[in-house]
Amino acid sequence: MDMNDALSALSALSQETRLETFRLLIKAGPAGMAAGEIAANLDVVQNTMSTHLAALTRAGLIQRVRDGRSIRYSAEFDGIRDLLIYLLQDCCQGDTKICAPIFESLACITSVP
Repeated sequence: MDMNDALSALSALSQETRLETFRLLIKAGPAGMAAGEIAANLDVVQNTMSTHLAALTRAGLIQRVRDGRSIRYSAEFDGIRDLLIYLLQDCCQGDTKICAPIFESLACITSVP
C-alpha cells in the first residue's frame, strides 16, 4: 500500500455512516450482507447507502459480489490488513514493547468465542 491508497481508505472511513458500515461488515465476516440489509441495519435510505458502499469499495475496504438479484458486500480483509501494516510499519522504531499492547488487544478480541 502506498500513501495515496492509505489516504483514500482513511478518507472513506472519515464519515460516520461509512465507518458504521465498515464496522458492521467486519462483524458480518466473510459472508457479508446484502446492500438492503446494511441500509436497514443502519437506518439509511438505500440510494444514500449505495453512495457510501461505492466509496468504501473504491477505497479497497469492502468488496461486492452479485447474489442473484441483490449485491452482497463484505469486508476486504486484505485491504484492511494492508492499511494497518502501512500505518504501523514504522511503529516504535523497533521497540516491540511499545506496540505490544496493540497486538495483545487484538489477540484478546480474536480469542473471544
